[in-house]
Amino acid sequence: MTIQEWKNQGNFFQYKGHSIFYRDEGQGDTLLLIHGFPTASWDWWKIWPTLTKSYRVIALDMIGFGFSDKPTDYQYSILDQANIHEALLQQLNIDTCHILAHDYGDTVTQELLARFNEKTLKFNIDSICLLNGGLFPEVHKPKLIQKLLISPVGFVFGALTSKKRLKANFDAIFGQNTPPSSQEIDEFWNLIMHNKGKRIMHKLIRYMSERRQHRTRWVGALQQSSVPLRLINGGSDPISGAHMAHRYQELVPTPDVVALPEIGHYPQTEAPELVLKSYLAFVN
Repeated sequence: MTIQEWKNQGNFFQYKGHSIFYRDEGQGDTLLLIHGFPTASWDWWKIWPTLTKSYRVIALDMIGFGFSDKPTDYQYSILDQANIHEALLQQLNIDTCHILAHDYGDTVTQELLARFNEKTLKFNIDSICLLNGGLFPEVHKPKLIQKLLISPVGFVFGALTSKKRLKANFDAIFGQNTPPSSQEIDEFWNLIMHNKGKRIMHKLIRYMSERRQHRTRWVGALQQSSVPLRLINGGSDPISGAHMAHRYQELVPTPDVVALPEIGHYPQTEAPELVLKSYLAFVN
């Protein structure tokens, strides 16, 4: 599915005066999908048709990503992205959902779970399944481009980002036998470029600092969770692969981890059938 076809099947809602893109399809229990950095909800397209047969599936492009607005004068934060998800579910009158998240979306989910544990969240969480992401900042291994983007001159490196550089970075984080196709690279790039997204990449990347700042809260959310948790982990991911899964097993009580040793940072793109099998076995 192209990103244009994906967009054509979605809608927009308003948040703080900005347009936020979302998809809402299917019937049954609600399943909220939360995407990663630097891409968008289109990341889920390979598993979307199967999930919508059994669930009402909802996914948005967080502010600064994909087809949503990308204001330059904006305080991007994980806390705000969590607020956006609360706002959409409230608008759709949804009071309970399952969550499947990836990468940056894992961190948003950790914040939502912290609120749920505190009984301040506006909806109930039935279950959480996490794909590769920086759950524990002490073992997160950012790529050079991420370090450059978060540096004081990050805006320069954001402006210099090119499709060629994106391809090199994605080739390095995908599994050796499951590299992104040229079409996928084109679509990932077009999602970043939409609404001039290069201008704000250095602002979005600040989530890496937030992970350190809120580590106690966000790791604690997983450790204190009464919600069923599963981690599906692509072990070949140099950023948050097998080493992240190992840390998860050390820190999270009775850890439920599904290892995909040959898969990289984008399991839902690289191995959609394996992700579906592991996810549906968990949630059912």
